[in-house]
Amino acid sequence: MLLSLLLALSPAHAASLAGVTLADTATVGGQPVVLNGMGLREKYFLDIYVGGLYVPAKTASAAAILAADSPRRMVMHFLYRKLSRQQMLDSFLEDFGKQPGVAAQQANIDKLLAVVPAEVLSGQEIVFDYAPGVGTTMSHKGKALVTVPGADFMKMIFGIWLGPTPPTAALKEGLLGG
Repeated sequence: MLLSLLLALSPAHAASLAGVTLADTATVGGQPVVLNGMGLREKYFLDIYVGGLYVPAKTASAAAILAADSPRRMVMHFLYRKLSRQQMLDSFLEDFGKQPGVAAQQANIDKLLAVVPAEVLSGQEIVFDYAPGVGTTMSHKGKALVTVPGADFMKMIFGIWLGPTPPTAALKEGLLGG
């Protein structure tokens, strides 16, 4: 009985990478999701952010995640001291440029890019939540900035990390639990 009480009072499980701890579970659109994996985004030998991917059930299949019309979350927990709006825009534009169907999603891309924060500091998070029937919501510092409807846009956003040309292979591997 004492063991049960101690387990009930213990904090929720969490995973850590590069000093960043993310909860094992979250809720997106009222649905539970679990931490599938974490990866480190590096550029020019600098640690930029730790990414955490949440999905309904753990899987190592990027194709299955992208194909499913199910809730998901991508957390970008920034490590780099400060990124300007222009640096963020440049990175997003580079990443979008590698995705199929860019022309068809240009209006939605513009909608998202219009609300990129003026700066992102170390310790802050940008979060992308996808809820079926609602769309993809980008948040910064816990505040929703924009919601873009459609599963096709979600596939483009999450394809940045899970598609054939992720920012780094190691980041994708980590997000897939590797």
